[in-house]
Amino acid sequence: MRSTFRKIFSPILNFFESGEGEFNHEKSHRKITIVVGILFFVLSGVSAMSAITSEQLAGFIPFIVFFLLGFVCEIVGLLGNDRAVSKIWGNK
Repeated sequence: MRSTFRKIFSPILNFFESGEGEFNHEKSHRKITIVVGILFFVLSGVSAMSAITSEQLAGFIPFIVFFLLGFVCEIVGLLGNDRAVSKIWGNK
């Protein structure tokens, strides 16, 4: 199942998994990346609710941005290798 999801999300994963050389990775970074992704999903839900209640179409822009950030964090945190997690943290 994991390999199927890795193939589906390979455009995202290839961007973060590319590179040569050493990288600095800690196990806690993966867990924190997943938690940050969940927080972005919660924030996108709050943004969507406020956009709906205020009846402003432009209010969906933060929803889209926060949802995409949460989605990328979850994909990298759950499916990415150690290099991808290190790259999303900016550790080289």
